[in-house]
Amino acid sequence: MSPVTVTGPRGSYDAVLLVSFGGPEGPDDVVPFLENATRGRGIPRERLVEVGAHYTAFGGVSPINDQNRALLAAMRADLASHGLDLPVYWGNRNWQPYLAQALRQMRQDGVQRAVCLFTSAYASYSGCRQYRENLADAVAQVEADGLRPAPALDKLRHYFDHPGFLEPMVDASVEAVARVGVPRPRLVFTTHSIPLASVASSGPRGDAYLEQHREVARLLHTAVADRVDVEDGWDLVFQSRSGAPHVPWLEPDISEHLDALLARGVPGAVLAPIGFVSDHLEVVWDLDTVAVGHAREIGLPVARAGTAGTDPRFVAMVRELVLERVGLAEPRALSRLGPSYDVCPGTCCPNPRGPRAAVCETVEL
Repeated sequence: MSPVTVTGPRGSYDAVLLVSFGGPEGPDDVVPFLENATRGRGIPRERLVEVGAHYTAFGGVSPINDQNRALLAAMRADLASHGLDLPVYWGNRNWQPYLAQALRQMRQDGVQRAVCLFTSAYASYSGCRQYRENLADAVAQVEADGLRPAPALDKLRHYFDHPGFLEPMVDASVEAVARVGVPRPRLVFTTHSIPLASVASSGPRGDAYLEQHREVARLLHTAVADRVDVEDGWDLVFQSRSGAPHVPWLEPDISEHLDALLARGVPGAVLAPIGFVSDHLEVVWDLDTVAVGHAREIGLPVARAGTAGTDPRFVAMVRELVLERVGLAEPRALSRLGPSYDVCPGTCCPNPRGPRAAVCETVEL
């Protein structure tokens, strides 16, 4: 097979690789998957079994798998419909299809250089560098057989403020405002909690994780308030904490924040999961099951907004980012931060457990 290429003044690519977290495909996969996802963090097996019950509630199958399959198909169709017949592959960090499997197939198909889309929009260790470390591990696995080198890999930039990511969330939030059933609900934006130390080291200058989320929250609130009547203020809160109790993580937790809103007399809230690309388990469990269930118990009306998923604008964004990466499209970014970098500085988002090899970064001399 001789892959087609997209070529511009900044380079050429002959494939796109969708890089995601992965998830179990059945009950027997749950604990092994969680062992993969938490390896090196010293989390007891009994805790993994406890978390595994969240997956059991959905038959032991993570929604992320079918969501990635749908995104994969949509990306292929969008590229082809715009004359970019690039092959699109899919690899996961923690479950099949593993990254090494994807890279072996790409090498077999003759792919020389691929550009990678991470299903994580923001800068942080867990949302960017860990992906790049896992890709470096996969490259090493593939090249350990002594055959041809693995394809060279580059990454698409952080897309938290790209219109293709933001505009679907605006529409979803407006729709949720209509559903919540109260006048002037408050917009509550949620994202994954991470350790404060990781926040401080995120991005080239630090604090990028919070800075980027706050910009997205500001932009979304402004756009939603232009279309429907909501409270003047907004909140950024956190969910899905998984660390040891003695380690400080981002707060407040979403359920605790709902209690505070009720105490303040807020009539209701729209929960907008801006930290997530699709409605995977941390959305359908931590928000739809836990947070919405808690709101129901305390009598606070809430509605959960949707994520970008396979919205055509999000899918088109991937194509735009590929063309931007080769210099055939101008970068689009709606925030005051401007377009993010597509080659990570080697010193940003460091591994808290010590240095590890990572792809797609500059080398600090």
